Amino acid sequence: MDPEKIMTGISKEIEVTLKAMGKAKAPEEKLTHSEIVKNLCESLGVFLNLMSDMPYDDDGDPIPF
Repeated sequence: MDPEKIMTGISKEIEVTLKAMGKAKAPEEKLTHSEIVKNLCESLGVFLNLMSDMPYDDDGDPIPF
């Protein structure tokens, strides 16, 4: 799978869940949504850390993988 597509999907899910949390009335619903957002953010953090650990080529040449 393409990491960029995964990160985009996770970001969209975070946005959707935050909107749903804003509309939630019951505290239990808000708690459920906040736990989902927390888990999605942690998942997104995994990919961001992975990308930050990738070697950086400042010559402008593509990095061979």
